[in-house]
Order: sequence, then structure tokens, then C-alpha cells
Amino acid sequence: MNKTELKDFLDEKVIQYNNQDFIESDPVQIPHLFSQKEDIEIAGFLSATIAWGNRKMIIKNSHQMMELMGNTPYDFVMSHSEEDLARLENFVHRTFNGKDLGGFIKGLQHIYKNHNGLEAVFAKNQEENSLQKSIHEFKKLFFQIDHLPRTQKHISDPLNNSAAKRINMYLRWMVRQDAKGVDLGIWKTISPSILSCPLDVHSGNVARKLGLLSRKQNDGKALAELDSKLREMDKHDPVKYDFALFGLGVFEGF
Repeated sequence: MNKTELKDFLDEKVIQYNNQDFIESDPVQIPHLFSQKEDIEIAGFLSATIAWGNRKMIIKNSHQMMELMGNTPYDFVMSHSEEDLARLENFVHRTFNGKDLGGFIKGLQHIYKNHNGLEAVFAKNQEENSLQKSIHEFKKLFFQIDHLPRTQKHISDPLNNSAAKRINMYLRWMVRQDAKGVDLGIWKTISPSILSCPLDVHSGNVARKLGLLSRKQNDGKALAELDSKLREMDKHDPVKYDFALFGLGVFEGF
């Protein structure tokens, strides 16, 4: 395929997958349960944090996290007691356990009490073509409070050459306004043009087969390469192609 054919092909796949049907098999359904901005942000952040492994298990465990917080995540974050945190201790999703979840609740409270919330923190350090510095600075702020060292591994740092797939997916949910009802687009202070594609094994393999990616590893350097190619195809909304790459990989075994 030449460049025009490739763009046309991927644009068709975006239309195929970026629609309401996508929600029912994806953890993006969790923030869609809520209407208050802060509830959406926190539900999305926690669900994206555990978004690796079996998708049904991710969704099941994300629902469980919401239930443990009384399905009022913002209220729980801001007014929890030590007894409330103790009730989280039996939670587990792969290597993310109840202690990690408790640490995340405290980190989120710190962000909302002292730094005006998640959107304000991510908006603060955005660069012309990148949110990677924003993610790096967010992680530093998030772990300013006392925490278990083990919990830090659950937020990736793109300045350490990580593709930071889960947090880039979260940012897509919050920033991108797709008019299709999948991404929530509730953050207005960040442009969708500087979002990065959530790069994982599926999207990476498809991108290589399509000639969008030459680097073998799914790391920060690969992400920069993929982002630049996607921005050539749509400079205003490059990460819409995540739907095409992911759909081709997961649903079509491309």
C-alpha cells in the first residue's frame, strides 16, 4: 500500500471500531458509569492502571474497585478513613494488590487536595508535540507522599524510555473528543493533537506489518516513531488510529 491507500485503509478501520460497540468489551466502560468530572477521572485512572492481561478480568476487577469505593470514587478518595483503606486490602489484579490500591487512593487525594486535580497536573507540563514530560512530572507528584516502593512500578515513566501504554490510553480517554461516545473528552486544556498512541503488543505488531514502525521493542523510542507517522496522517487527531491498530490486532488477528 502507498501512503494514501494506507491512510484510507486505516480511516475505514477507525470508523469500524471507534463506535459504541467498542465500549462493551473495553475498560473505557468504567469511567462511562459516572457523570461527575472527578468520578470519571478517578474511575478512568484506576481502570487504566490495571489494564493489562485478560480484558474480561480487567473489566471485572475495575468494577470491583468501584464497588469497594461505594461507587463514589471521588468522595472515597477525598474522605476515606484508614478503616476504608483496610477494606481494599484483599483486592488483587495480577501484581497490583490492595496495598497498591490504597497507595493510589492516597496519591490521588494528594493530587486533588494540593494540585487542583488530575487535569491541572497533566496540563501543566505539556510540550508542543508531547505529553511525555507531563506524565513524568505527574508521577513525581503522585509519589511525593509516603508510599510503598513497590507501588511506583504501576505508573510508567516515558522519560525512562517506557511506552507508558496504560497512561497514554487514559489520556486518550480524557482528552480525545471523538463524537462517537467512546472517548470521554472531558479535559479541555490539552489538545488531542499531542496525545500519544497507547502502544502495546497488538498495536505494535500491526504497526510493523503496515510499515508504520521499524523498531523491534515496544518502548519510548518506538512510540515516538509511531506517533510521528500517525501525525502525518492526521495532525489534529493522531490517536484515533489506535482504534484501527488495536482492532486489527485484537479482533482480526492481522
